[in-house]
Amino acid sequence: MEKRLKAQDRRTYRTRNKLRLVNVERNSVRVVRPRLSVFRSGRQIYAQVIDDVKGVTLASASSLDKDLALGSGCTVDAAEKVGKLVADRARKAGVAQVQFDRGGYKYHGRVKALADGARAGGLDF
Repeated sequence: MEKRLKAQDRRTYRTRNKLRLVNVERNSVRVVRPRLSVFRSGRQIYAQVIDDVKGVTLASASSLDKDLALGSGCTVDAAEKVGKLVADRARKAGVAQVQFDRGGYKYHGRVKALADGARAGGLDF
């Protein structure tokens, strides 16, 4: 188990480090977008829009939210609804562009469905 966690930590670090490299200067203007971070457990999925400069969470949503009224567990359809909900909350907080942080998970299944839902909800990444 410990070996798996170390491998997952390496994948997470590698993903987030690439996001930091994108945030460097472009045309002498420092461009820093908030990060849409995804955490996927065995039964649920969580998403947060995080401003790393200030260190605050701007918007969040999960499959446990009462607003979604989902049944038990998290399916691909539920992940897409979570993506739309976090996009709606992020737009209300004044965020239109984000960077997608998949957090070391493969970009397929529930993670991809959440990203598609966020794009459908109006987030640009």
